[in-house]
Amino acid sequence: MIVGTAGHIDHGKTALLHALTGQQGDRRREERERGITIDLGYLYADLGEGSLTGFIDVPGHERFVHNMLAGASGIDCVLLVVAADDGVMPQTREHLAIVELLGIRRALVALTKIDRVEPARIAEVEQQIENLLATGPLAGAPIFPVSSIRGDGIDALRAALIDEAARTAARSDSGHFRLAIDRVFSVTGAGVVVTGTAFAGRVRIGDELLLGPAGKRVRVRGLHAQNREADEAHAGQRVALNLAGERLAVEQIHRGDWLLHPLLHAPTQRIDVDFQLLPGEAHELKHWTPVHVHLGAQDVTARVALLEGTSLAPGERAFAQLLLNAPSHAVHGDRIVLRDQSAQRTLGGGRVLDPYAPPRNRRRAARLEQLRALDQPSLEQALPPLLASATNGIDPQGLERQFNRPREGWQLPHGVLEISTRLGPRLFDQARWRELENALLDSLQRFHEEQPDELGPDRDRLRRYALPQLERPVFIALLEQALAAGRIETSGPWLHRPDHRVRLSDAEEDLKARLWPLLEAGHFDPPWVRDLARDLGVDETQMRNLLRKLARLGLLQQVVKDLFYPEFTIRQLAGHVLQLEAQSGVIRAAAFRDRIQLGRKRSIQLLEHFDRIGLTRRFGNERKVRQDSALAIQSGLG
Repeated sequence: MIVGTAGHIDHGKTALLHALTGQQGDRRREERERGITIDLGYLYADLGEGSLTGFIDVPGHERFVHNMLAGASGIDCVLLVVAADDGVMPQTREHLAIVELLGIRRALVALTKIDRVEPARIAEVEQQIENLLATGPLAGAPIFPVSSIRGDGIDALRAALIDEAARTAARSDSGHFRLAIDRVFSVTGAGVVVTGTAFAGRVRIGDELLLGPAGKRVRVRGLHAQNREADEAHAGQRVALNLAGERLAVEQIHRGDWLLHPLLHAPTQRIDVDFQLLPGEAHELKHWTPVHVHLGAQDVTARVALLEGTSLAPGERAFAQLLLNAPSHAVHGDRIVLRDQSAQRTLGGGRVLDPYAPPRNRRRAARLEQLRALDQPSLEQALPPLLASATNGIDPQGLERQFNRPREGWQLPHGVLEISTRLGPRLFDQARWRELENALLDSLQRFHEEQPDELGPDRDRLRRYALPQLERPVFIALLEQALAAGRIETSGPWLHRPDHRVRLSDAEEDLKARLWPLLEAGHFDPPWVRDLARDLGVDETQMRNLLRKLARLGLLQQVVKDLFYPEFTIRQLAGHVLQLEAQSGVIRAAAFRDRIQLGRKRSIQLLEHFDRIGLTRRFGNERKVRQDSALAIQSGLG
């Protein structure tokens, strides 16, 4: 268990920990000389339950609240300290507000310095504390009157802490490892050491992690968990890690940096949050207010972009986007605390919903609906409403990073499909996927009705016509599924419904019967469009349109503009290409020209056509056959 103190300056937090643990908290010379805690102090003690309890002693002075926040984000239980002579003071209230904003729901209250006051005063301050806690989530927290000097009440408080430790549930270590660094120093003979609270996952000696916004790769050389040497550490423990890395130096690492499993490293400067302004604020919060954001152990300046209006009244909550002035790291559910621009006052706080917030359309109704879906405690609860509005599905790796939930631990709700695309898997709502498939089939049918003379569009044209909002990999996955199910068929590059055929009119059938012998007689050198039109006495445009229609039917191939070859002639030419490669290992334009007895220009036109349709691949002045080409396989069999 990790216990953190909270309370006003000079209310005896450090002295209380000394009485509980026998250890001195203020170890810095300036702290001992001034008699106040300036920065975080760390103590570890066996209170009698057989395991170490970690204590984080925080400063109480208003000037050092940022240090208090750096240590408070990882604690399990707060030890709220109130002096009997002073009673509830400003930093008591602010620290309590911070504890509540951080989602800490377990507390013990130490009423210190009872040796300085009369019993009536003790009862009076106890009532103050009860009133202070009454309206919040820590209402009813037990109060222990103590004297750190005489030892009054210390044993009772220690026993209560032992009970709390027994009730502390182990934090889930199923996520990827992440640690918020709050100290960094160098140890002679060992090198760089960082300490912090492990927020999630496990870490072992030898693990490779990424450090800070730059993602510097480091290796764990050694570690301590709860101040004891160990081979591994897990979420919820205070951890010290001895790191090794190329040119790694203490000066490169700062309080607030994160040490992360590589999959989690994705620095962000836009975070969407569910934010609440404290009820005690005197003024409403305006859109674009500059603030300090405390996340983990980091303190970074930012602007607040309100997403549901231009101001927020005291006590109200709303969705907001934080535009950070420096890169940070967060996952869904992380707690944040906001302080004013001068870092003098705590404004409020909330919970991270999306650590990778979009820069545009952040106020649109669809985006706000997504945030309402994300305003759920778990991935399983958030996923169905998220998928219902996800046109292109959701990348599961993005969700894994956003929620820090490794995929092997997911329990996907009923009705969620995992679709394989060329860029990896995507999750889809089953009903939404069926809607997309129906839209694809309906659009293709409509295309046939609008363009009865065309066999069908190619893939890219169909995507633009039917579902332009789909990313190409998703569309291809949808199309391939329809092809596999026989709902769509292909004829060369053209896509069409199974019952759709391009049919020639009687006049076109008659003209085809007249021109076909001329194409066959031309063999490897068929007549051009203008020659066919002249010889048959028809309009050149009419002839060109018919030849294009025959090409869409798969009967002809257009090699260059206005030059069409019958399909069987193309296969004969492909056979010569295959024979040339079999003889020489490559295809050269001169050898192909000599073989088919045509001029160099026409020979190169034919070879370039074979490049375009995928039969050959050019390497400088030579070509080789693509062995996976359908035409190569068919021509070889022929």
